[in-house]
Amino acid sequence: MYSPTTRLLTVLELLQSYKQMSGREIARRLEVDVRTVRRYIVSLQDMGIPVEAERGPYGAYQLQRGDRLPPLMLTDAEAVAITLGLLTIREFSFPVDVAAVEGALAKTERVLPEKPLAQVRGLQEAITFNIWSHTTPPALRQNDFVVTLSSAAQSRQRVHLSYRAWSGDDTERDFDPYGIVFNEGYWYTAGYCRLRQDLRTFRLDRITALETRDETFERPADFDALDHVLRSIAFVPEAHQVEVLLKTTLDRAQTAIPPALGSLEVTYEGIVFRRSASQLEWIAPILMNLDFPVVVRQPDELRDLLRQMAARALAMIGDDQ
Repeated sequence: MYSPTTRLLTVLELLQSYKQMSGREIARRLEVDVRTVRRYIVSLQDMGIPVEAERGPYGAYQLQRGDRLPPLMLTDAEAVAITLGLLTIREFSFPVDVAAVEGALAKTERVLPEKPLAQVRGLQEAITFNIWSHTTPPALRQNDFVVTLSSAAQSRQRVHLSYRAWSGDDTERDFDPYGIVFNEGYWYTAGYCRLRQDLRTFRLDRITALETRDETFERPADFDALDHVLRSIAFVPEAHQVEVLLKTTLDRAQTAIPPALGSLEVTYEGIVFRRSASQLEWIAPILMNLDFPVVVRQPDELRDLLRQMAARALAMIGDDQ
């Protein structure tokens, strides 16, 4: 036999799991009559949980989107998933208030039974994130820019932004955000720039001001935000201009190097790969893994990095010649 409290919590869990549910269906699952279900609904409403009831023979119950979150009932797997997500957000410095992340972790632990609590604490004690980068990406000027742009992209709402380019030039423009991308430690937004009358990509840490407009827009159905950002940043002026000669055919080069990584040009010497990059540490291993001859033309920093990698590799096998 289930106690009334258990049944009351079960009603809440059913309403959280389904968009809406009829009183008859809840009664069938709890093995009670419809009148008893109504009493449970009233009890939940008296507790401040925003349960809405539709009247009539086919009426149903559903949770409203109120100004407070109703109590959550998590399975063991859901608690583990939430904890992993919060730990990742914290360690990768996502644009969320650290206090909010720590508070969410603490609240999750406080309400968990012993078994999932042990699993959650085990995750926090056992997992170590190795976040390595030669250059630490800059922090966002405003963490809420990600939320604002994401909401604007979802509601198809135009924004007005002030932007400081890599050259230091400041501009203002109306912009239709099609999507948000997190890539190699940086946040980007891609969409249609009303100033340039073309698709553009903007780094969020270079946005100095942002506000939404009343105007709306239509997003192209086939637009791929990730693909557009990767293609865009491959040719944005950065600290290093990479030029590498690939002594192979165009087909093999295209198979080894996706278009998003940079441009490929056919020459009489072979295929020339070009792109700009703020960091070279990820480019060097890609070149090392190619199964055809490669000649680095520029920059000198990439040559030096490959020499250092070669020296370390020789030292590993005891051969310094």
